[in-house]
Amino acid sequence: MSDTEDQKRFKIYTRTGDKGTSALYTGERRSKDDVIFEALGTVDELSSYLGLAREFCEDSKNGLEENLEKIQCILQDVGSNCATPRNAASVFKRTRTEFDVDGALVLELEQWIDKLDESLEPLKNFILPSGGKAASTLHVARNICRSAERKIVPLVAEGIADASVGKYVNRLSDYLFTAARFAAKHEGKTEKIYKKP
Repeated sequence: MSDTEDQKRFKIYTRTGDKGTSALYTGERRSKDDVIFEALGTVDELSSYLGLAREFCEDSKNGLEENLEKIQCILQDVGSNCATPRNAASVFKRTRTEFDVDGALVLELEQWIDKLDESLEPLKNFILPSGGKAASTLHVARNICRSAERKIVPLVAEGIADASVGKYVNRLSDYLFTAARFAAKHEGKTEKIYKKP
């Protein structure tokens, strides 16, 4: 490896966070337990779980893996938006991290939901997370998505993140629920339903 190539490599550790702070895209440093980093951490957790779900979807050949990979990429943009407080960032950085301005990504999720839902039996009962490995993992991802949404809502209210971020994450949890049901059906697994004990 040449010196030039070596210089282009990103260091895994920077030591800049050793005192309990981390930097936003604006350069501002905040405590690692700040509400922004809580949201970013949960979005990252969601993406990680989607990576696992994607592996199970590939194994079952249910066709969901391409959408899940795209969602993981979009979640990077969700994180960029949250890490660039709209009320404090420069015009350049705000513009660079704008999210789903025309609503196309939310519309795409709705189209995916409608397409999957057409092949499913109408809901008549509360469904317990179940239906095989792919489906169950998607249910866990849905749960983490709801947690991310709860942490993003205050950021939107404070003008830190764009409203479109909250809308996307809200619709994403609906998609993951529908995708979990679809994954269960694809594998011929019976979804467990709520029964009063």
